[in-house]
Amino acid sequence: MSDRNTTFVHTGAEQIPVVADCDVVVVGAGPAGHAAAISAARNGASVTLLERYHHLGGMASGGMVLVLDDMVNDGNEVVTTGVVSEFVERMERQDGAIYPPSEDCQTNWDMWQKWSRWGCIDFHKAAMPQPIIHAVAFDPDAWKRASLDMVREANVNLRTHSWFSDVLREGGKITGVIAQTKMGRQAIRAKYIVDGTGDLDVGVAAGADYTTGQFIVTTVFRIANVDTDKAVAFEFSDPETYKKLDREARRVIGGAWGMWWLKTPLPGVVWCNCPHMPGYDGMSVEDMVKAEYEGRERMMNLLAFAKANIPGFENAVMLGAAEQMGVRQTRLLQGEYVVTKEDVQSRRYFEDTVCRGRDYYTPYRALLPKGIDNLIVAGRHYSVESDAQKLSREIPPCMAQGEAAGVAVALALQGDQALRDVAHQSIQKQMRAQGADPGDTPSANALLNDTVAAE
Repeated sequence: MSDRNTTFVHTGAEQIPVVADCDVVVVGAGPAGHAAAISAARNGASVTLLERYHHLGGMASGGMVLVLDDMVNDGNEVVTTGVVSEFVERMERQDGAIYPPSEDCQTNWDMWQKWSRWGCIDFHKAAMPQPIIHAVAFDPDAWKRASLDMVREANVNLRTHSWFSDVLREGGKITGVIAQTKMGRQAIRAKYIVDGTGDLDVGVAAGADYTTGQFIVTTVFRIANVDTDKAVAFEFSDPETYKKLDREARRVIGGAWGMWWLKTPLPGVVWCNCPHMPGYDGMSVEDMVKAEYEGRERMMNLLAFAKANIPGFENAVMLGAAEQMGVRQTRLLQGEYVVTKEDVQSRRYFEDTVCRGRDYYTPYRALLPKGIDNLIVAGRHYSVESDAQKLSREIPPCMAQGEAAGVAVALALQGDQALRDVAHQSIQKQMRAQGADPGDTPSANALLNDTVAAE
């Protein structure tokens, strides 16, 4: 890189080349960050998208969390739409997404046998059979392809292999970010910044208030050469034997959701959202190394058990673990409003809701750090209590947050204003125009007699 053609910024004694000068920089190209970048660009902003990995999609692709859920409320009304729906449509066109038609969204054993191994179930309901709902099983590479297509079409300046290092300050104001790359440190100047890191990396560097939490981590993996028809037939033809073997498999893996294996759009390939490993800090290098060792040992033990004991798995082989560790909770923003467990469980409605999940509403204020005019957060690290985050961290609602954040920064840019001064009504209106549901029209089961007013 020639000095003659390069602008530099200075931090202390360090001279850092400026590789992009834009309206908005989004840090993290996971589901939330990617949605924010696309949304902002489609609304007229020049956008740079920064990602540390070689791929886009975060926990959806690299983490292989291969079912999109939390998209319907208790009445089976699809409430998480917009960019989420577009992703599903794009992957479906590539034979990379499968979901039940509306007529199959019923509660009976026939539909359970047909759809439960796709993960399209309401796992919040304890009674069996659980209802079949609108959820989407997808292929991780289809997600990566769709992500790249959308970035290219929106003319987003994509910079992968770029690890966020610090915020850029000029005269005490945050004016962009610094990334570590193979070429050294590089600066991206921007008027507005979206933190889509999942761990609040940008917010912490900028001085935002936060708290920490911890949940399970997971080394998600896939198994190939599975005769899924044979495995399902065995499950339903000899349920008692299957239950006994399933209990043993869950003991071997050492922690899993109700179903330790699910079908994928790829024939003969199943994914395993396990082992679940508590007690590891997703911010600790030492803990993540230990989790990698432990997780891989457990998954190989499970494979050996399944091959030896479960019909349909006789010829199974390990396809591989996810590229990213399944970290669910680390740092959480403590912003202008902190969403509580009661808010989520009671379905509390907020006047300034700009996105929603299954049966909960997210206020615009929960995306905004206190005291920082040009930074907004989108993803599992939004402003929320630890116990509330465990109930509201699924991929589709995080994507809805990102889409709302993208609209917000575009509106702030148009009005040359601080993010907190952007009218939530304007965000809601544009979200509707984009086919998304901001939650401004509450569902019938929303808590309205204790609505939290916008400040």
